[in-house]
Amino acid sequence: MCARRVEVAAAVILREDGRFLLAQRPPGKAYAGYWEFPGGKIEEGESAQDALRRELHEELGIEAVTLFPWMTRDYDYPHAAVRLRFFRVTRWRGEPHGREAQSFAWQATRDLTVAPLLPANGPILRALDLPPVYAISHAAALGVETWLVRLERALVQGLQLLQVREKDMSATDLEALVERSLRAARRHGARVLVNGDLDIARRSGADGIHLTSAQLRSLDRRPAGFDLLGASCHDAADLAQARSIGAEFVVLGPVQPTATHPGAATLGWVRMAALLQDYTLPVYALGGLKPSDMEPAWRAGAHGVSMMRAAWEL
Repeated sequence: MCARRVEVAAAVILREDGRFLLAQRPPGKAYAGYWEFPGGKIEEGESAQDALRRELHEELGIEAVTLFPWMTRDYDYPHAAVRLRFFRVTRWRGEPHGREAQSFAWQATRDLTVAPLLPANGPILRALDLPPVYAISHAAALGVETWLVRLERALVQGLQLLQVREKDMSATDLEALVERSLRAARRHGARVLVNGDLDIARRSGADGIHLTSAQLRSLDRRPAGFDLLGASCHDAADLAQARSIGAEFVVLGPVQPTATHPGAATLGWVRMAALLQDYTLPVYALGGLKPSDMEPAWRAGAHGVSMMRAAWEL
């Protein structure tokens, strides 16, 4: 089936306010009237990037300047089996206008005003609801009270996704920290996942669980009762396993050397890009990263970066 799939390039055109562009399929096309991310078929001998630039010029009259590979999604429609290669477009020239008389609208994941959407786009919208930074707690090293002050500051500055990971804490102390982290996060609309401990995550009412790589490899199905499931991955087998159990996202690393795992083998950006080619889930790059590593992560196909020490250097 994959060899016969129609290859399609699709654009998530992102404004600085986080809104993205959806276009309505014109009359005469399959699923006419449905809303989709702009793009079109990749012609033989054409790269996905070149196809997307051509399609955006033909459809919307814009010239894509900066585009980053993102996610790939296979979908079987009644009329065709497609492979959708999504790119995030962050800079372009020109003002979008419907050159094929189609309507378009700037949208937000939590404020959609158009319908219906093409069926293949549901997971894309869920992925877009994930922020670019996934912070990891550092309370034991900094001191709980110091870290909670820094957490509050980060939340005020826009942090939206946190993993509480404290391997050296007792279960009692960890649960207390999770509960305090959740109270702070709730005040700012942020979400909290607990690393490894399903019981604490459930009792505390956390938004999700983050599986260690060992947990991920031991499971044959998704743990029940969590809105968000993240997983730590180190290689292609881990990535495939996370996809098979229905994780919302993964972290992949280490990309660079870290103080947490001195001497561990690192992926580097080239290897990460190879692992993420054709991958279907949002991926956070992990391992010795800083906010300045966001663009290299995007170029490699990652959704964003996950940070521990650098997240709290405020």
